[in-house]
Amino acid sequence: MTTTVETVRFKLTPGFDAAAFAELDRSVESDYMAKQPGFVSREVTRSDDGEYLVIVHWATVQDADATMQGFFGASQTQDFLAAIDKTTVASGRYAQLSSS
Repeated sequence: MTTTVETVRFKLTPGFDAAAFAELDRSVESDYMAKQPGFVSREVTRSDDGEYLVIVHWATVQDADATMQGFFGASQTQDFLAAIDKTTVASGRYAQLSSS
């Protein structure tokens, strides 16, 4: 089965606490992302210089599109979005070819 993989890279708003962001991240995953149709999995990583990489697997590209259309307006995502420096956001979408 081929899944759709979305990636998002970003840094936090200057001065925002990484521990506080970790709580927001857990909340956005459990209260919003995991409840969306076609959600498969999500992982979050952080580099030494404070850049985050979020990787989300979706069952279909349609599931990814539907979720992202509602993401920026959803009440469950607003605190999470407020913590992100929007000028640093870069995203991509890929078709998963294999997994181990």
